[in-house]
Amino acid sequence: MRAARQFQGIIQDITAGGPEDQRLLFRVGINIGDVIVDAHDIFGDGVNIAARLESIAEPGGICLSASAYDQVRGKVPIEVKELGDQNLKNIARPVRAYAVIGNEPGRSADASNQSSAPTLSIVVLPFTNIGGDPEQDHFVDGVTETLTTDLSRVEGSFVIARNTAFTFKNQGRNKKDRSRLEHPLCT
Repeated sequence: MRAARQFQGIIQDITAGGPEDQRLLFRVGINIGDVIVDAHDIFGDGVNIAARLESIAEPGGICLSASAYDQVRGKVPIEVKELGDQNLKNIARPVRAYAVIGNEPGRSADASNQSSAPTLSIVVLPFTNIGGDPEQDHFVDGVTETLTTDLSRVEGSFVIARNTAFTFKNQGRNKKDRSRLEHPLCT
């Protein structure tokens, strides 16, 4: 929830000076549920519900399921508007949904109380060359490096260095690996 609000706030800040008809407005859907993890994809009702909630969110807004709301209620300072039970495409049962509301779309209620320390911490893990062609490895690494560089230009963000991220290339992703990325500025 915090990451979604920070993301929406940063996008709003980046596009605030431009013409209104050219501003980027993303929608975010949040759900908690079971997912199936495949080698190169995740799927299942948990993912499908989040995608459908995204589609009913207002541009620049966040929509969450009752299961997600139950997990953040009282822990993350948010104000929501109940949208009631929603019949979502290809979902068997209606899903109770909530829209996050506030003074500024995407802004957390406690944003004014935050220090000047970075508020968004990101690591771009190395992309996998799914084709297996060794001649394409440089292209895949270039995508990772370019994305890391571009994200590091987002004001107020902390991006883990590419050298650290590349230590995970061709390695499994387990809890032990992720703990190596812990940093005091990460949220």
